[in-house]
Amino acid sequence: MLAILVFSVVIWMFETVSYPVSAAIIISLMAFLLGTAPNMMNPDKVLGTSGALKMAMSGFSSPALALVGAALFISAAMMKTGLDKRLALFILSKIGAKTKNVLAGVILVGFILSFFVPSTTARVSCMVPIVMGIIAAFGVPLKSRFSAVMMIAIAQADSIWNVGIKTAAAQNMIALEFIEKQLGTTVSWLDWFITAAPFAAIMSVILYFLLLKLVPPEMDEIEGGQETVARELKALGPMTLSEKKLLGISLLLLFLWSTEKILHSFDTSSTTMAAITAMMLPGIGIMTWKEAQAKIGWGTLVLFGVGISLGSAVLSTKAATWIAHMIVNVFGLYHTSAFMIIAILAMFLIVIHLGFASATALAAAMIPIIISVLQGAAEYSHLNVVGMTLILQYVICFGFILPVNAPQNMVAFGTETFEAKTFIKTGIPLTVIAYSLIMLMAATYWKWLGIII
Repeated sequence: MLAILVFSVVIWMFETVSYPVSAAIIISLMAFLLGTAPNMMNPDKVLGTSGALKMAMSGFSSPALALVGAALFISAAMMKTGLDKRLALFILSKIGAKTKNVLAGVILVGFILSFFVPSTTARVSCMVPIVMGIIAAFGVPLKSRFSAVMMIAIAQADSIWNVGIKTAAAQNMIALEFIEKQLGTTVSWLDWFITAAPFAAIMSVILYFLLLKLVPPEMDEIEGGQETVARELKALGPMTLSEKKLLGISLLLLFLWSTEKILHSFDTSSTTMAAITAMMLPGIGIMTWKEAQAKIGWGTLVLFGVGISLGSAVLSTKAATWIAHMIVNVFGLYHTSAFMIIAILAMFLIVIHLGFASATALAAAMIPIIISVLQGAAEYSHLNVVGMTLILQYVICFGFILPVNAPQNMVAFGTETFEAKTFIKTGIPLTVIAYSLIMLMAATYWKWLGIII
């Protein structure tokens, strides 16, 4: 199992093949290699390819997979109705034509969309053409600092709010799946928000000032800026019935997410699936299956399912326990404080993320091991394993340094408005500040909440 895990990490790091193809390879390897290995329950017999295949496909029956799939449907509905574009243009129309205000507006749009569009790439894909249209309408060169700072802000704000909102990114669902599986604890939408949103809010403000300092736009105000946004908003016409339905369903869904365990016991996956069902019902729905399937990135679902399967297999074969003991010994985590454990493991995750192009893949490979490491350390110190796992999951969401570290970065990079070195120039200090803020909040706010003991 260790060999399969190492192989998976290597092909995910170097993107030797596409993620869906890598998923098929991993399933095949698990079926045949684990199938010819001894059965964990009965070592005198081999597991068999049938039993190993069940293990390899187990992630596809996960409630978390259903939630990610439903999130992709919501994103498809946003694109189909154009509600995401309307929300973005509406916010931008209220901020004025000063470049500082436009930058603040772009970051604000990223924040708002993270509530309603539970797909990282979809949010950026919505914002990029809007900002590109503004750039073209203003006659600003593509290679200008104004263009660069806006595109970098889109990508980085998106990554920041992946931390702040539980349903904003698939990697969060992977972490929560393993927290529930290994630790028997569920984390509600509101609990996540209370814990993580302050970090994301502070980082959003820091992002604003950091970008203005490192990539200052050439002009203070864009002539005709508001008129261009107003013209695009007017071109959309009045809200359609489908947009109104989608907005109503989204607001209801947000209410149900935020009141989980307070007003009702419905979990996030179940309420989201119910919302998707309503969106596709004949007569009252928003889109048909045929319309939805063309707009959904099925590769994301395949990668997610295999990631859950891989992590579960690493756990069930005790490979995670073996790796955890190695890490605990190497880093000397016995009798180490919770603060120092987070400091060491957060730095480790930041470094290893440099080799990954997907936080989803990184979470699938590392979260089961991280939990096992924390459980091992908890044998010698009193630790809140659930809380510390959440904090380290926030670090997995970073992906601030290289354009290749996240799909949303690559969408922005594909506009050719900035060079990789410009992204790195902003990404390194942003990562250093984010790491420092993680440690500051670990010593203060999260300690007050009881997340760190």
